[in-house]
Amino acid sequence: MTGVGAASGPLKDWRVIVTRARAQSSELVRALADLGAIPVELPVIEIADPADGGLALAQALARLEEHDWVVFTSANAVERCWERLAIAGVHGDVKVAAIGAGTAAALAAHELTADLVPDEFVAESLVAAFPAPAAPGAGSVLLPCAAGARGTLAAGLRDKGWQVEVVEAYRTVRPMLEESSVEALAVADAVTFTSSSAVTGYLELAGHAQVPPVVACIGPITARTAIAAGLRVDVVAREHCVDGLVEALVEWVKARDASAGQR
Repeated sequence: MTGVGAASGPLKDWRVIVTRARAQSSELVRALADLGAIPVELPVIEIADPADGGLALAQALARLEEHDWVVFTSANAVERCWERLAIAGVHGDVKVAAIGAGTAAALAAHELTADLVPDEFVAESLVAAFPAPAAPGAGSVLLPCAAGARGTLAAGLRDKGWQVEVVEAYRTVRPMLEESSVEALAVADAVTFTSSSAVTGYLELAGHAQVPPVVACIGPITARTAIAAGLRVDVVAREHCVDGLVEALVEWVKARDASAGQR
């Protein structure tokens, strides 16, 4: 659970639910608190080993030189690869792509610079920005990702002529919801979702009746998942990262306050 927000700021006294896995929540918690919010940590997913214990991932990384590219779609995938097999020495002809700024930053923490980061942090944009192989089927991409991840990226790269090896790097599992967390939901002003799995996990744990008045999503894919689940989405970040999410929430609050002041 939680910390106390700053004395003042555009989100002063806003109780904001942070649904990210606890190991990843600190950046968002800190950003909200700096703006006066009272962040409430409610991790609705936990990151777990792949179903095979990581065997397929380790084998794929041992053959990394067989691929032209390795594509990371999340910071979790980056960290799991480093846990299983240190690939900080990847260089030469093996290029690295990251789906967004957060993933690129996770790579940078291991002194690896992404060769490709799309302008928009979604699979469709990465596919659009990705080069074609020299000839159809002549190039290979390794895609370590979450179990049950969307198939959009792999399908799009295959359509471009790449061979794609998809390997499970981690799973998301549901933690237990504590009674104190349920009580916090009842007085929360907003909830933030940074992935589709967070939306699904929140609703499985808390249900629709425990959704705060304001729903903020990190990007359009997450927002579509929330809407499809029956939620009203109030805030969608233009830049699909933690800073973009916080900025979008601040803009929404300021616009609401301005509108209320004109009445």
